[in-house]
Amino acid sequence: MRSIVVLACLLALVGCSSLSGTGDKGYISGEGVPVEVAAVDREAPIELTGTDLDGNDVDLAAMRGKPVVVNVWWSECPPCRVEQPDLNEAAAELGDSVTFVGLNIRDASAEKGQAFVRNFEVPYPSVYSPDGRALLAFAGTLNPRSIPSTVVLDADGRVAASVQGRIPTTQTLISLVDKVLDE
Repeated sequence: MRSIVVLACLLALVGCSSLSGTGDKGYISGEGVPVEVAAVDREAPIELTGTDLDGNDVDLAAMRGKPVVVNVWWSECPPCRVEQPDLNEAAAELGDSVTFVGLNIRDASAEKGQAFVRNFEVPYPSVYSPDGRALLAFAGTLNPRSIPSTVVLDADGRVAASVQGRIPTTQTLISLVDKVLDE
């Protein structure tokens, strides 16, 4: 009887995770809850270089001086498809005050990522990292299996906010960026 009670408690705890599963798809869709980091608590700048879907070099260090929004996505991820219009709208509204960069992981070919970019009219470049190694730059901030995810970097390249899972609304992302712009 005692082992049944223990098993029931463990099952209840597993159900209380802040991340929701997607069956056998190999990724976890987060809850979309923003996490902000106070300026005094921010760690070292994120170092990430790579090649975008068109073969051009991308270096986050070269983007310092204004906030950068990094969105992690995969073309076959349903929540990524749902949130892309919100990202496009935020990028348009925020304009030149911020830089947007995608981080395309898991796509077997750049062509699949390029098709997503065309279909959703993504207005910014995306680093192509089919093996997901580019996510290592965000260790401690993002779960490597949480797709989509979004990170707001401050002007110094440090993590100021993150959202694991689909951003709840365009305004949520704009508000996160505005707080960083106001610093």
